[in-house]
Amino acid sequence: MKVFSVYGYTQSGKTTVVEAMVRELTEREFSVGSIKEIHYEDFKLDTPTSNTGRHRSQGANPVTARGYTETDIMYDSQLTLPQILEHYHQEFVVCEGVTDYNLPKIIAAKTINELEERWEPGIFAISGRVAELLDETYRDVPVINVIKDPKKLCDLVLDKVFDLLPDVDDKCCFLCGYGCRGLTEQIIHGKAKRNDCIQTTFSTKLSIDGREIGMVPFVEEILRNTCLGVVSTLDGYHEGCKIEIKLH
Repeated sequence: MKVFSVYGYTQSGKTTVVEAMVRELTEREFSVGSIKEIHYEDFKLDTPTSNTGRHRSQGANPVTARGYTETDIMYDSQLTLPQILEHYHQEFVVCEGVTDYNLPKIIAAKTINELEERWEPGIFAISGRVAELLDETYRDVPVINVIKDPKKLCDLVLDKVFDLLPDVDDKCCFLCGYGCRGLTEQIIHGKAKRNDCIQTTFSTKLSIDGREIGMVPFVEEILRNTCLGVVSTLDGYHEGCKIEIKLH
């Protein structure tokens, strides 16, 4: 799964960029999903007096509203990006406003000052309203007016966006020599490859409070073998089966 984010200030053109990329990728016959980050603390899709709100008030979590043309699954907490992506199986997922995970990014802005205020590693393109004020590049990053040339921006997405990387603390894993976010930057600039990440198997995962904890292969192998040693003695176990262990 390839995931990237379009971020920037309000009214910078983020949604226009997302719409264009969803449309262009779909026209090229990729399956596409999207995620919208809402920066409004009181946002709720549900209301306390609705039937689903009443379910929630009694302790149901998640709550699902199933209609004829739409199904909404509502959790009573903010999920991490990896938890959200467990619901997705598309080839591409376009995020709007997501900046708290290690993703390649398109920055949108109204002014050059906004670009400077929001600039961070991992940017592979500049778009939005500021594209009308700049030349073809800024800080050696391509500037593309998505209204005039959406296909060019989509071509860049196909060239720069890669399968989702982990986002773990450098203290947990630094074997690639860059760290997770550093590796993203290196891949974008053509100085590294996606398979330089040593966490490529993902056969064993450890999460604490929904946050995935990165493991070097040696630690992953210890955890895997320990779990298999116990579980393989139980009824129902067979080679190749999926094992889940949850501790609370």
